[in-house]
Amino acid sequence: MRYSTRAAALAATLGCTSFGASAADGGEIAELKAQLAALQARIALLEERSAAKPGADAEAVAGPGLKRAAAARPVASDTAATRAETRGGFRLASADGNFEATLGGRVHFDAYAFDRDLADVTGTTEFRRARLTLTGKAFGWNYKVEQDFAAGDNLDGLRDLYISKSAFGGDVTIGRFKPYRSMEELTSSNDILMMERPFASASGLFNGRQWQQGMGYQRAGDHYTAGFAAFNLREASDPRNEGVGASGRVTFVPINTADKTLHVGGWASVENTNKESADLVAATRYAGRRGPAQTIATVTGASGGKVTSYAVEAAGSFGPLFFQSEYANATYGQPLGNDQDVRTWYLQGAWLLNGGHRIYRPATGLFGAPKVSDQGLWELTARYDSIENHDTAGLEVSSWILGMNYYVNPSLRFMFNYTRSDNGLTGDETAQHALRMQFHW
Repeated sequence: MRYSTRAAALAATLGCTSFGASAADGGEIAELKAQLAALQARIALLEERSAAKPGADAEAVAGPGLKRAAAARPVASDTAATRAETRGGFRLASADGNFEATLGGRVHFDAYAFDRDLADVTGTTEFRRARLTLTGKAFGWNYKVEQDFAAGDNLDGLRDLYISKSAFGGDVTIGRFKPYRSMEELTSSNDILMMERPFASASGLFNGRQWQQGMGYQRAGDHYTAGFAAFNLREASDPRNEGVGASGRVTFVPINTADKTLHVGGWASVENTNKESADLVAATRYAGRRGPAQTIATVTGASGGKVTSYAVEAAGSFGPLFFQSEYANATYGQPLGNDQDVRTWYLQGAWLLNGGHRIYRPATGLFGAPKVSDQGLWELTARYDSIENHDTAGLEVSSWILGMNYYVNPSLRFMFNYTRSDNGLTGDETAQHALRMQFHW
C-alpha cells in the first residue's frame, strides 16, 4: 500500500475524531491540523526515498519490534532452503541437493482359514507386514532404513539398513540387505504374485536367511545385470558368529519392449558355518502362512559344514500374460555320512483380465506390479511349487496355488489365494484359504 493512501485514511480518521471531540474548541482544531500537515510532509519525504531505494520505507517506518519479527521469519535461499513434496510419498530435499529423505511404508493385513487334514493348524487374522521405510541421500551416499513392526521390536523387526553409492559403473552397498540370489526373494513383497514366496527363497531353501550383513556390488545395463555380495551369517538380533557367505546373480534380457519382455538368468550361493553359527536349514510352510511346517535338510552350525546352491531362472511378460520360473539345487554338507541334495522348482503365471502389463526393471532384473488405471485391474494367478531332499526317500512337499488379485489403485491391492498342499513324507494334504489387504505408499 502506498503512503498517500495511508495518509488519506489517517487524515480522514483524525478529521472525524477531531470534529467530534473538540468542535467547541477552535484552538485544539488548529493544533491538530498543524500536526496533520507535518505528518503529511514526512510521508511525502518517505515516498521520495522509497522511489529512490526500494525497501527503505520498511526500515524507516518499522519500529524495533517489527524489525525483530521480520528477521525471525524464515527466508528462502538458493543454498539453505528445504522443499517438501507429497506426490508419490512424503519427500524432503535441500535446495543444494546434498540431502534428501523420503518416508514410505506398507501394511499387509491377512486372514486365513484351513481345510485341516493331518496337521494341527489354526486360522486367524494377522498383520503380515507393518513397515515404515526411510530412504534418501546425504552428500552423494544413498541410505535406507526399514523397520517391520509386525515382525518384532528393535532388531527383530529390522529389515534393510544400508548405505550405497555409485562406483565403478555400478552401485556399492554396505550394511544389511538381501544377497543377490533367488529372483522371487529379491522381488518386493509389494510386487510378488502370490501372498507368500515359493520354496526357492527364504520361504524354503534359505529359511530364516532373508537379510544378511555385508557388502555388495551390482551393475546394470540396458539388457543385463550382475550382482555379487559377501556377508556374515548373522541375524541382527542373534549372537555374534564367524560364519561367512557369498552370492552372485546375473541376468540377460534379449527382448524388452513396451509390451514384451523376456528374461533369463542364474545365481549361486555358498554359506560356510563357523564359530557360534546358527544352523542352516531348508524348511517350508507348505500350505501357506502359519500352515504345517516341514524341514527338508539341515547343516548344524557347530559342524563347520556349508551349503552351496545354484539356480537358473526365466521369466517373461507379453501383454497381459506373465510367467516366471526358477530351478535350484542345493547341497547341505553333513559332518557324518553323505551330503544331502535339495532340489526345488516352481512355475507361476498370471493373466491381467482387463488389460495391463507387468513392468520390468532393468536396473535390478526384476518384474514389478502392473501400472494401474483409474478402473483398476483384475489378475488371475496360478503356481505349482515343489521341494525335495533327493537323498531321503519320500521327503518331498509340493503345493498348488490359485489366486486372484485386484489392484484398486497404485497403492492398494486385495489378494486371494487357495493353496492345496501335499506332504509326501507324512501324507498330509492341508489346504488354505487366504485373503490380504495390501496398502503401501
